[in-house]
Amino acid sequence: MPMLPESGVVRSSDLTRVRLAPNPGPMSLDGTNSYIVAAPGSGSTVVVDPGPQDEGHLQALADAGTVELVLITHRHSDHTEASRRFAELTGAPVRAFDPAFCVSGKPLAADEVISAAGVDIRVLAAPGHTSDSVCFWLPDDGTNGSVLTGDTILGRGTTVLDYPDGTLGDYLDTLDMLSNLGPAMVLPGHGPAQADLSSLVLTYRDHREERLEQIRAALEQAGPDTGAGEIADLVYSDVPANVRGAAELSVAAQLAYLRKRS
Repeated sequence: MPMLPESGVVRSSDLTRVRLAPNPGPMSLDGTNSYIVAAPGSGSTVVVDPGPQDEGHLQALADAGTVELVLITHRHSDHTEASRRFAELTGAPVRAFDPAFCVSGKPLAADEVISAAGVDIRVLAAPGHTSDSVCFWLPDDGTNGSVLTGDTILGRGTTVLDYPDGTLGDYLDTLDMLSNLGPAMVLPGHGPAQADLSSLVLTYRDHREERLEQIRAALEQAGPDTGAGEIADLVYSDVPANVRGAAELSVAAQLAYLRKRS
């Protein structure tokens, strides 16, 4: 296995580099991916999701270039905990879709194009995992472009819907929107990069449809008013205890979706 550079910052695409934050766990997988976006030769950088409060991690991100701007994919603390400290360290404004997570910067707007560090970054509203989730599309990144997907699409496994803030209806709409971007590279908030966004979206959709069928079957067995915990016992019986709460959230989101449609 090749050794990582001392900084831990590695090339992830033509226009991005990534550093893995030291916060592995059941929900964060190997840790949070913090991305550094910049055109070749640019004198500044954009950092996406500074991650947890770890001084070594933040210093490595700051040392990768003069930070012009910080962007946030969504509100969860493994992506945002260090935002205020990183703003203090670099002097760069932090922008997020939710104003509560901005630091000296204005909230992001859907379909806004940000030109920074020599790169055009389009903001894509992507609710579902959370209501404030966004993706960042870099259309000029390599042959097919790239999308920084936060937790909307992961490098492995599937996305938890943080119900009731995140809903399945919103998430399915987001998948439809992302499928229109074609075979862009996926730069996820957790896990390794993936080569083909549109193919991965199909896999995610198939998984959601399969789970919905399982939940429909469980409701027929247990009764239409059965709660999320009991349905999770039937559908997610093999899920480890340390992610059981996440499974129940996803079940609750799927139950709400089915009941609304019926």
